[in-house]
Amino acid sequence: MRAVSLFSGAGGMDVGFSKSGVTVVWANEMDTNAANTYQANNPDTILCRGDIKSTKKELFQFQDGSIDLVFGGPPCQGFSVAGKMNPDDERSKLIWEFFDVVKILKPAAFIMENVKALGELQRWQPIREQIINTASAIGYKCFYVVLNSADFGVPQKRERVFFVGFLDTEMDVEELFTAEINKQQRPRIKLRDCLNKLPPAGSDENPITCTAKISLAVSPVMRKSPYAGMLFNGLGRPLDLDNQANTLPASMGGNKTPILDESLLKNPMAENWILDYHAKLANGNNLENYSEVPAHIRRITTVEAAAIQTFPPDYIFSGEKSSVYRQIGNAVPCNLAEAVAKATINVYQKICYKKASA
Repeated sequence: MRAVSLFSGAGGMDVGFSKSGVTVVWANEMDTNAANTYQANNPDTILCRGDIKSTKKELFQFQDGSIDLVFGGPPCQGFSVAGKMNPDDERSKLIWEFFDVVKILKPAAFIMENVKALGELQRWQPIREQIINTASAIGYKCFYVVLNSADFGVPQKRERVFFVGFLDTEMDVEELFTAEINKQQRPRIKLRDCLNKLPPAGSDENPITCTAKISLAVSPVMRKSPYAGMLFNGLGRPLDLDNQANTLPASMGGNKTPILDESLLKNPMAENWILDYHAKLANGNNLENYSEVPAHIRRITTVEAAAIQTFPPDYIFSGEKSSVYRQIGNAVPCNLAEAVAKATINVYQKICYKKASA
């Protein structure tokens, strides 16, 4: 399938789609550093830099039916529970720019990714209905599904909604897609196993990229799990190495960068300082021995963040460290994108087979 990639960012979705055999012909990104990253890793794709509102006119050259697929993840800040959840946020309106491109190209299928909240919260039900109705008006049977990346070979519990549409078909594409995406599921990967495959933190191949000081929160926010509350300054939460990471935020780079215990990473039998501190804090015990955070508690590197998002080890990132963290945090995990692409391709092939047999 030949595809157009929108809101491409650093190219996380494109990695997964390319691994599935999709050829990305044209892509669009307006952030300079993300566009540089994309171009460095996708030299054969036409990259159009700038706002899609003004650049989509270039897509009229593909109205010959040569594009089979349009995919991308419009900015999600207006729908995210981590943001202001403002439907009038200009960034939220970019989902309609996505459908303008679909109208121009009329591909056989489209895939639009966004935050879980857009797929689940009652307040966004009118938006979901509008998306499905917009797709239907231009000939697509559209549905949406919320997927957890941890179920698809990603060491991260990142949940996202995917709106999927197929052109000119009477088949039950939602049922077909559900069956196909279930076939793509893989055993869950522990964060420890992912990170231990990387060069040691502090080496040339995995340099320390975040030096934001880690100190104990003066007014900690307690949760049942030490990996869910706010035990440290800033919003960087500790990672459970024997589980999957929580969603990596685009705000990484400073004191919002996730935290891990280097000693525990190297030795699963080592003392779990974070767990012990949380237990004593919860029980009101003497905290004299916990006045400072030990040196083996550190923030994750960009190499580690990229691995958690399942970017290839040799992926090239452009820009300052803060920009690289942001690009990684904004990306769709590559393995999740690959699973969605394969499921979409398999449904598309079934549609083609039925039409050919009719």
